[in-house]
Amino acid sequence: MIGRPRRTLVLGGVRSGKSRHAEQLLARARRVDYVACGLPADGSDPEWADRVALHRARRPATWRTLETTDLVGVLGDPGPPVLVDCLSTWLAGAMDDCGVWTGGEDADARLAAAVDALLDAWAGTRRRVVAVSNEVGSGVVPATASGRRFRDELGILNSRVAAGSQRVWLLTAGLPQRLR
Repeated sequence: MIGRPRRTLVLGGVRSGKSRHAEQLLARARRVDYVACGLPADGSDPEWADRVALHRARRPATWRTLETTDLVGVLGDPGPPVLVDCLSTWLAGAMDDCGVWTGGEDADARLAAAVDALLDAWAGTRRRVVAVSNEVGSGVVPATASGRRFRDELGILNSRVAAGSQRVWLLTAGLPQRLR
């Protein structure tokens, strides 16, 4: 492959340095669309607000923050490179929206369709994109059925995104290791 990879996945555990590494991969880009898939900090959770503030303080002022879960729309639009932080929070929101936790009608089919749409957008994007996700394959087995379901769905999503990526990184204790 000549030039920069168009699709990169950065995996790691909590506080492993994955977001910082993803930011460094795009450090030379003057403009970046930084897609924050988590809930906006609204002041009700000081710890979450501190995390969001830390992430924002690290980013250049020329980077635009988009607080959205519409990754299909973002990846389909033309524009500067995209940093998605993170697929784990996107998946949690998609599982909520599809009714997985409430036993909604056709919840599994709706979730599968949402994941497939994201993977199609990932494969077809013309933008350079770096996505961050939590690596759950080495973690603790959750004590609840819902925790195990989320872990399993995230592991499958990570595997599918990695398969469609030119580069895959794993961060452990702040140390990046290129897997592909």
